[in-house]
Amino acid sequence: MVEIFKIIGLALATTIAVIIVKQTKPELAIFVGVAGSILIFIYIINLLEQVFDVFNYILESTNINGEMFAILLKIVGVGYITEFSANLCIDSGNSAIASKLQLAGKLVIFVLAIPIITTLIDMIVGLLK
Repeated sequence: MVEIFKIIGLALATTIAVIIVKQTKPELAIFVGVAGSILIFIYIINLLEQVFDVFNYILESTNINGEMFAILLKIVGVGYITEFSANLCIDSGNSAIASKLQLAGKLVIFVLAIPIITTLIDMIVGLLK
């Protein structure tokens, strides 16, 4: 719970810094915003270690296929990284690039999901026989 307040504080400080810098040096404001975003992202990555520990515990405690679970984690990761990057593009005024980035992220997610989709289809066909 305390972590979210730290992240919110960092986000608000970054926002205020961007507003101040934009008044004096508008061309540098994007760099301040990107730097703040990267700091937030780094903080979030540190929190992900706890999430991975829980996932490892779940994998060890159950008979879930590790490969499928890894694919799901990759899909979630691609989604988050794509959204983060697209928002940076939007913040810098490049919404056209952001939309192409989002499309690319969706295609990568689909490609990553193909093994899961084929496994599900195989299971359904096996049940129907």
